[in-house]
Amino acid sequence: MIINDYNINMQPVIPNKHVPELKVCGLTKLNQAQELMAMKVNFLGFIFYKKSPRFVLNHLTLEDISKIDHQGKTGVFVNEEADTIAEIAGKAQLNFIQLHGNENTDFISELREKLKPETQIIKVIRIGNNYSENKANIEKFFNNNSNHPHLISYYLFDTDSKAFGGTGKQFDWTFLNEFEIPHPYFLSGGISEDNIGQMDALMQKPAVLDINSKFEISPGDKDTDRIKKFISLIRKTI
Repeated sequence: MIINDYNINMQPVIPNKHVPELKVCGLTKLNQAQELMAMKVNFLGFIFYKKSPRFVLNHLTLEDISKIDHQGKTGVFVNEEADTIAEIAGKAQLNFIQLHGNENTDFISELREKLKPETQIIKVIRIGNNYSENKANIEKFFNNNSNHPHLISYYLFDTDSKAFGGTGKQFDWTFLNEFEIPHPYFLSGGISEDNIGQMDALMQKPAVLDINSKFEISPGDKDTDRIKKFISLIRKTI
């Protein structure tokens, strides 16, 4: 029996908190991947975009990545050929494919056919400064994918840039309240200790926080001590 939100032992009834999972993107060092695994980071992101300063194949081989024993290995691709993505996913034993470019529903459908059934797809939606244009594009994308809900497992919202991510800049997260997002989503773009409290304003909370450049010593070299402190802060704050 509960009376006025207290149970029979007169203890307050505390609602379950939503604590998002964590993805650390832009990894280039095996020892840091191992450190993050020890911290129980849920997703490890490896960037396969040659123009990125965090292009993983400048540092690690596909075999190196395949030997990382983790269920959240995520390959980030930008406007890459479907055959190339599928080949890399197989050789590196990736669990997730993150599409960070202009990939449309037809492309995602083609890629889905080439990937292993258990490999999941994350589609990035980049948020720029023109919010009316953003809204129209997002609504169109959601509508196009509504008939193919099996293609995408997650969306990821990030700040738009010519470099396709890694800006360390935050977009107006409350913009996401304009939509009923049809899949669980990653939140990215300048996430740090200074702004995670702003997620209280989001009606639909992110399933995963995606951090990158704010937690680096230099591109691809992660500040693992800071990440560990951030994980503790997430659990206390959110």
